[in-house]
Amino acid sequence: MPDQPTATTRSRVRVPLRFHDGYGVDAELVTFHGLTDGQEHVAVVLGEPEPGTTPLVRLHSECLTGDVFGSARCDCGPQLREAVEQIADRGGVLLYLRQEGRGIGLYNKLDAYALQDEGLDTYAANAALGLPEDARDYTAAAQMLGALGIDTLDLLSNNPDKAQQLRDLGVKVRTRVPTGVFTTAHNVRYLRAKVLQTQHTLPLADLADLTELSAG
Repeated sequence: MPDQPTATTRSRVRVPLRFHDGYGVDAELVTFHGLTDGQEHVAVVLGEPEPGTTPLVRLHSECLTGDVFGSARCDCGPQLREAVEQIADRGGVLLYLRQEGRGIGLYNKLDAYALQDEGLDTYAANAALGLPEDARDYTAAAQMLGALGIDTLDLLSNNPDKAQQLRDLGVKVRTRVPTGVFTTAHNVRYLRAKVLQTQHTLPLADLADLTELSAG
């Protein structure tokens, strides 16, 4: 991988994962030395890829409100749950990245939520706070993949920027596998903004119809 220091694995531990809907799977959690951003990112190794197959990988940015508290303002919690099962079935890795609020942090994200309540979309709210629309950098993710011996992968994501950043960092992204669409009355405007602003691969027509329903 070009122009980046090498990371190494620090520890590996088996952890049984159990979700609220009853789904469970055993995972291996891997920590690292030498990540460029100094954050405590974790790799969640799931399943066992068949010999000669490409591992399925998801880069999942931490979302305390969605992943832990089940917030309906985003689709992060359902995406995390879906990703764990899909990766476990096929074999691969979920990188859990400490990039709350697309990299702006928890407090700033909640400040942005307050501005969204006044009518701004998720990206305009960040801009109004003087913050980037998306501050995430995936150099550490590429380092983690390198430490795990993964240089070719299928990426589980609706976000084309994740795939492009990984490719720019020397990782071969063979294909991008779309995640499900997890809409609620509270997150449809957020999802629609992701399609319009950052070209996420979600069905815009369906989201437009749901936007009208949620406004009614």
